[in-house]
Amino acid sequence: MIFEVKITPQGETDLRGIYEYIAFELKVTMNATNQLNRLEEAIKKLDTFPEGYPRYPKEPWRSRGLRFMPVDNYLVYFIPHSHSGMVWIIRVMYRGRDIEHQLSDKIEY
Repeated sequence: MIFEVKITPQGETDLRGIYEYIAFELKVTMNATNQLNRLEEAIKKLDTFPEGYPRYPKEPWRSRGLRFMPVDNYLVYFIPHSHSGMVWIIRVMYRGRDIEHQLSDKIEY
């Protein structure tokens, strides 16, 4: 089954924030572009077999079907919906962040 991959507004904000941090705070625009390209390419590949990635181990996210995919020093959090053929990218975060706190924010998709 081929899934349609959608990015939530929060996921878009995360990607933009990653780019802006690397490009403007660290002042390495080429690295920012390359990192964003690697993240986007990995996200596109979730259109096939997104269930192959591990589930987030803690509730309530585990029972909601949240999964994660590592990409370099980042984690892409997503929920695949087999019945609708959609994969929703919920968050994209640096591995060193307080993931549980970040996931506690209400996510709209």
